[in-house]
Amino acid sequence: MYARLYRKTMFALYQTSLAAGIVLLPLAVHLRRYGVSIPLHRLIESLERAYEDAA
Repeated sequence: MYARLYRKTMFALYQTSLAAGIVLLPLAVHLRRYGVSIPLHRLIESLERAYEDAA
């Protein structure tokens, strides 16, 4: 039961991080012009690994 809950939670977090990445893309492109980057890719990659390990 806890494994299913964990897997569903990881899936929801992973999907939310992807949505946040899409929403923040215009901001990231604009900030890149000034040499600033948003390290959202690290969050997405770590949540992807956690979800794949749970599945």
